[in-house]
Amino acid sequence: MFTVADMMTQNPYALGPSSTLADAKDLMEKHAIRHVPVIDDNHHLLGLVTQRDVLSAQESSLEMITQSNFMSALDIQLHKCMNRSLMSVDCHAGLKEAALYMQKHKIGCLPVVEEKVLVGIITDSDFVSIAITLLEIQDEVEPTEVEA
Repeated sequence: MFTVADMMTQNPYALGPSSTLADAKDLMEKHAIRHVPVIDDNHHLLGLVTQRDVLSAQESSLEMITQSNFMSALDIQLHKCMNRSLMSVDCHAGLKEAALYMQKHKIGCLPVVEEKVLVGIITDSDFVSIAITLLEIQDEVEPTEVEA
């Protein structure tokens, strides 16, 4: 059985609670990621900020500009806006179970923790990569049909 540890991204990019949404946006753009775990100094998982959170903050900043009362929502510290109701997974969990859990709850990632310490992350993109690999293996195993 394949486990989450077999496919997760180890030591994912993360930020501290005093970082801002602007910091999260910059990190996401720099590394082409959509999820940023928020951790404390001991690498304990505190929360999660997603690309959707950043986009929503940018929209609210635009609304504030039109009201001539500009304060960028991207200046908000992560501890004030991160998602604290996290679903996470142990690195020994099965890949199938993790995928079914993500599908059932309509979430894009699962932080991987061991004793509250962030050790990795597995995302919906990881499962797309797995599907592509399985399809490539299937193509190699199945003979190609010859047209008559």
